[in-house]
Amino acid sequence: MDDKPEYSPSTEKQAPVVGEVQQGDYGADTELRRLLSTRHVTMIALGSSIGMGLWLGSGKSLASGGPAGIFVGYILAGSMIWSVSHSIGEMAVMYPLPSAFVQWTGKFVCPSAAFALGWAYWFSYVITIANELQAVCTVLGFWTDKVPIAGWITIFWFVIIGINVFGVNVFGEVEVVCSTIKFGWIFVVIFSLIVTSAGGAPGHGPIGFRYWNEEPFINGFKGFLSVMPTCIFAMSGSENSGLVAAETANPKKAVPRAVGSIWLRLSLFYLLGALMVTINVDPQNPDIFGGEGTNASPFVIAYREAGLPPLAHMMNAVIFISVVSTGSISGYAGARTTMGLAHLGMAPAGFKKADGTGRPWPGLFITLTLGGGLAYLNVNNSASDVFTWFSNLTSLFTLFGWGMICLSHIRMRYTWKLQGRDVADLPWKSWTYPYAAWWGLIWCILLIICEFYLSVWPIGEKPNAETFFANYVSVIVIILCYIGARFYYKGPWWVDASTIDLDASRRFYVENDLEKAKKTGFRAGASKVVGFVFN
Repeated sequence: MDDKPEYSPSTEKQAPVVGEVQQGDYGADTELRRLLSTRHVTMIALGSSIGMGLWLGSGKSLASGGPAGIFVGYILAGSMIWSVSHSIGEMAVMYPLPSAFVQWTGKFVCPSAAFALGWAYWFSYVITIANELQAVCTVLGFWTDKVPIAGWITIFWFVIIGINVFGVNVFGEVEVVCSTIKFGWIFVVIFSLIVTSAGGAPGHGPIGFRYWNEEPFINGFKGFLSVMPTCIFAMSGSENSGLVAAETANPKKAVPRAVGSIWLRLSLFYLLGALMVTINVDPQNPDIFGGEGTNASPFVIAYREAGLPPLAHMMNAVIFISVVSTGSISGYAGARTTMGLAHLGMAPAGFKKADGTGRPWPGLFITLTLGGGLAYLNVNNSASDVFTWFSNLTSLFTLFGWGMICLSHIRMRYTWKLQGRDVADLPWKSWTYPYAAWWGLIWCILLIICEFYLSVWPIGEKPNAETFFANYVSVIVIILCYIGARFYYKGPWWVDASTIDLDASRRFYVENDLEKAKKTGFRAGASKVVGFVFN
């Protein structure tokens, strides 16, 4: 395959025409339906990554890295996804494609990198579904152990399937409700845990920063490195705002708002949430995830030890909603990734198909089936072991994905300048470029190298092949996919920037606002008030 896609005559550039919608190739001409609004995209961006990683994984990180280790880890991971989100925003407005960063990578970097990224990311979505399903078992174990693990997995596997098969509009509304609950609850968590730390609860006296003073960092530098996979895993999913742009009525309005909400999510959900954990929960507590007991979440532990059982039950319920929500988002994203790969010729052509309501059935079937099947690994293994395997796999896939998003952004801007275009002509410009894009890319590379060090010399163990492959197999899979694709596609290592068609698969905008027209009947009159052209 040539590095540059073949274009048909219909993809020649045309001026935007009000009331006319035209589509080209390279992934833009799909059977998806643009039924998501700014409200959907903003709430999905706010809540899509709030799941097992924060509510449950924070406890494991606290135990291995200490209170300062987990807090610094979330600061670093937060700065990275903040950078990545700005890169996504600028490209998603101009190129709203079904698998987003996979197709951007194919357009601006090279087909081999896009192949490796696409299949790696698809597998990470599958793993996340499995991880969230096994998390349901851990969460529901807080209330009862009467139901077999396989029973819980089966029940909520069908729930996730149901959310996805009822169409993108139903999916969007479910995620709005779930994100609203998660977003509202975090305020309760912050204020209530400040009170408990100050001694305002019946279970114990003032705690303050006792655990920070006793041992801020556990296991030294290795302990800090061990925290990073969980921090990255917790924030993975934030990039899904780029995927939903392809099914958004007006990306130019919706995507920047989603990007603008990043700072709020990072400061509230992760930094303040992690800080509340570190000042309320002892890192040596036996009930922390990976230790003994079913009260796995550090937030639940904090409420239980503070003598506030109603809040502990409410916290557990919010965790339950979070993990089901994250699982359904992963099913959505995995199906769209296979569609984008098919449009690049990197997956069977059948994955391009969707029904009349925009449901990509082939992608949904394989993603949800495999994700649910892997969840049954939890039946014969401890939840902490399964979490470790899956989070390590997902975090390294995520680092590769974030790095390629930043690199694609850098290459897009380079191509834009090389071809003599004015930055003012971009439909939306990130004020963080180029510093944020380079910051995100460099840290992704450094952390992949650091995780290699931790995989070779793990905490509390001698170097062994089993631990290395369990922790680092993701990178091996990526390298093998890339090398295989290099042999198949051949060609130069980079797409020649001078030959990139910047208008192919691009969306053009006119001043008319699609979402304002939606109030007067979106389906009947949208095409009369929007002018954007796919080329």
